[in-house]
Amino acid sequence: MTGKDNAINWFEISVADINRATKFYESVFNIQMPIQEMMGMHMAFFPSEDMNGKVSGGLVQGQSHKPSGDGVKIYLNGNPDLNNALGRVEAAGGKVVMPKTKITDEIGHMAYFVDTEGNTVALHSNH
Repeated sequence: MTGKDNAINWFEISVADINRATKFYESVFNIQMPIQEMMGMHMAFFPSEDMNGKVSGGLVQGQSHKPSGDGVKIYLNGNPDLNNALGRVEAAGGKVVMPKTKITDEIGHMAYFVDTEGNTVALHSNH
């Protein structure tokens, strides 16, 4: 890995109920997430047209995936304004635990929410 590479190339959010979690993330981000079974796990994928140099990921229900509010924090793309997605969290069954918070003018804003599976997930937007 070099400084020109993304530090992350894939992420997986552990879930206990793939259908419930997929419905939550589809509602919050106003997207469609296809569900597939792979290697004995159920997976729902965030949209990504071309993985060449881009980061994407999915939701995973499987024996080695346990949801947790204290696990790794990933920052999902909340551009152009994370308040759009954040405003749909509670209606979708989640809970906002840190409202939109300014980091710096250059870096933008962040927020945390808890999803329907108990994971604490972060959002980031430039504005």
